[in-house]
Order: sequence, then C-alpha cells, then structure tokens
Amino acid sequence: MQNARMDTLQSEIAAAAARLVVEEGLEYGPAKRRAVKQMGLSARTALPDNDALEDAVREYIAVFCADTQPAELAALRRLALTWMERLAEFRPHLGGAVWHGSATRLSDIYLQLFCDDPKSAEIALIEHRVDYTPRTVTGFHGESVEALSLSSMSPELGEPIGVHLLVYDHDDLRGALKPDTKGRTPRGDLAAVRALVEETGNG
Repeated sequence: MQNARMDTLQSEIAAAAARLVVEEGLEYGPAKRRAVKQMGLSARTALPDNDALEDAVREYIAVFCADTQPAELAALRRLALTWMERLAEFRPHLGGAVWHGSATRLSDIYLQLFCDDPKSAEIALIEHRVDYTPRTVTGFHGESVEALSLSSMSPELGEPIGVHLLVYDHDDLRGALKPDTKGRTPRGDLAAVRALVEETGNG
C-alpha cells in the first residue's frame, strides 16, 4: 500500500513538473523541486526520475500542445543544425529534448562539442564575433563541464533561443554514445540531425 501511495505521489509530482517544463521552459531538476514546493510537500520528498518526467512531458504535450509542438520542435532542430554546421570541426552532437523530440519553443538547445583543444571552440566564437557567456554545467556523467551559452534568433519562431555549447575532450566521445536507460542513442551527430530535419521537412 505504501509503495502504491509513493508511486501515485511520484506520478503527481511528475505531472506538475511536466507542466512547468512545457509552459515555463524549466529544466528537469528545477521543475521537480518547484513542483514539490507548489504541492506543499517536504523538500525531502522522493522525486520521480528523469525518465518518468520525460514520459509526463510527452503526455502533457500530447494533450495540450499537439497542434503547436511539432512545428516548434522542427524549428528548434533546424536552428540546432545551423549551429552544428557552423561548428562542424568540433564534432557537435545534439542532446536533450530537441534531440529526443519533447522540446517546445521554450526549450533551449544543448550541443556537445568534442574538441582536441578545449579552448578552440571559444576561440572560434570570438573570431566570429559571437556574444556568449561562459558557464559551468553538469555533464552527462554528473561532472562539471564548461559551457558557452549564447542566444540565437529562430527566424521561424520569431524569438531568440538559448543555445548551450558543452565543451568536452575529444576522448569523451566514445562514452557519449552509449545507449540511455531507454535504449536510445542519447545524442545525435550532424548527419543524424540533418536526417531528422529532412524527415520533418518532407512530412
């Protein structure tokens, strides 16, 4: 009985967090914490895992955003492809909601770059006069990773989108392509994203 109650509570937290992800563009971690707070629960309440939250996000989109989300996702993927082509020398890979297909116009784009020299991507941005903000974010193994965050206008959505370039060492690429907990490829390279864009363009 206790387990059933816990499962129900986690489902409710996931549903509340999914709304915050879709409607406000929150990342998964902050969305879960805010959902717990909004529901008046203890900060120590067990949180649903990211897979459960992703499922809830997809359900929310299917119910409330089915008419708008596919076009928004396609626009984000096209913008991601533009940046991947510009940064092709750094072996860019697209991850997150834009890759997995659960993104909306409020989602940011996350590109992982695998560089021989960690400073080379930053130098390329400076040479092309791209304004960016250096940050430290959590990487795909839970480690701290340098990120270069910039804002890029989406012509189709008519608004700026956050683009985050996570800078990894070239040797990290092998581990980056291991399937995730759902058996999916966790990120896609230039060819994979180009194929996705062409698929939606023809659909």
